[in-house]
Amino acid sequence: MNILITGSNGQLGTEMRTLSAEHPKHQYFFTDVIAADGVQTLDITDKTAVSAFVQTHAIDLIVNCAAYTNVDKAEEDEATAMKINADALSVLGSQGVKVIHVSTDYVFSGDEHKPCKESDPVAPRTVYGRTKYEGEKRLLAVCPDAVILRTAWLYSPYGNNFVKTMIRLGKEKDKLGVVFDQIGTPTYAADLAWAIFTVIESPVWHPGIYHFTNEGVCSWYDFTIAILSLAGITKCPVSPISSEEYVYKTPRPHYSVLDKSKFKKTFGVTIPYWLDGLQRCMEKLKVEN
Repeated sequence: MNILITGSNGQLGTEMRTLSAEHPKHQYFFTDVIAADGVQTLDITDKTAVSAFVQTHAIDLIVNCAAYTNVDKAEEDEATAMKINADALSVLGSQGVKVIHVSTDYVFSGDEHKPCKESDPVAPRTVYGRTKYEGEKRLLAVCPDAVILRTAWLYSPYGNNFVKTMIRLGKEKDKLGVVFDQIGTPTYAADLAWAIFTVIESPVWHPGIYHFTNEGVCSWYDFTIAILSLAGITKCPVSPISSEEYVYKTPRPHYSVLDKSKFKKTFGVTIPYWLDGLQRCMEKLKVEN
């Protein structure tokens, strides 16, 4: 297949570029809004440009890793968030090819007390969540056989993310306070990339919405403790604080655990535990540093 991967400079897109070397039977076209080494420029909101690219390169499958993910900035710039997270999905989904799209736990309210299933009602509370859900709807409206993977708490050795921020703060600060009452599952972007390739390589195309994160649950406080421990940072004590003690510009989900039963049953896979994923990421960060 000829596969177009958008958002190739981001965390997930970079992991897709790396993992693609293990799947050499396909030809890949990596794009982003800004060109880079091995990455071509493509504006996914420009229907004429996308259509020309798909036709020129005889694309069979689009994997959309592009997104507007800054939760706080989205509240101030809903137009841009809507353009990237929703309008672009109408463009990508109308190309007459298969599509795999990555969405988010933020489509839910975050008030649940049990893992969210794909069939549970959505109730996004932020601009980010609303635009991502709008993207899901627009994609399925024009490409009903698309695959949508909802994920959460994504991190990697690349770009800006919670893991790298905590390592930096752990080295800079004398102490840290991290919320303990927001629960979810950290997801290593390399494992999400593996899940996407699992969908690609499946002998049968299984359209629909799926949830994918690493296994297990923890709080941001637990996550931070694990990060600093694996990084060997011992001189920065971490205190658990409540969400009420931390001022957020935008509401965060209190409970955003996703039920992955459908993905595991459909594709017959075992998903790595979140701490195992973190250990692999930290090993890569140490090598690169």
